Amino acid sequence: MGLVVGKHLPVGTRISEGTLSDYLAGLVVTNDVSARDVQLPSSQYYEGKSYPTFTPVGPLLVLLDADELKRFGDLRLKLWVNGELRQNMPVAGDMIYQPLEALQSLARFQRLDAGDLILTGTPVGTAISAPPKAVQTLVSLIPEETKWKLFFQGQSRNPKYLKDGDVIEATVATDGGAIDLGRQRTVVRDAG
Repeated sequence: MGLVVGKHLPVGTRISEGTLSDYLAGLVVTNDVSARDVQLPSSQYYEGKSYPTFTPVGPLLVLLDADELKRFGDLRLKLWVNGELRQNMPVAGDMIYQPLEALQSLARFQRLDAGDLILTGTPVGTAISAPPKAVQTLVSLIPEETKWKLFFQGQSRNPKYLKDGDVIEATVATDGGAIDLGRQRTVVRDAG
């Protein structure tokens, strides 16, 4: 989910529930693609998320009024890979920061301008996800080098990673369709 800033927010701008619609113009489908083969070995996120075509946006920018913005929690994200449904949950379901909190947090230290795009995060269903707490506890007892070796061996057998030719489709809409950001379709291409 992408939040589109509607007007200039100088550093220190105070935003409340009542003024949120003054600063948030609309919403758009975004797909936060990651090159895990680049990202994981270096534990560095910037390069692994920054290749050309890695954050498709659209197909629609939906401008919302204050009443429509109140329906944010009713939006549902669905994502398919080759027709297999991999993500299906309310967009606000496991968000660390709701739109109000995201703008409040960013405005404390960063200037935002009209048209800036803020990505809200990714729900459960990606090829890689954190293991259950019990597994995390056990793994914390293993030496670091061994832990990473086991992790990469396991990931090399993970069939959910995207491959050349895979088709990703994503939608964000209310269940009744009153707010619908469209259906984004992306075909994966191997740069090599």
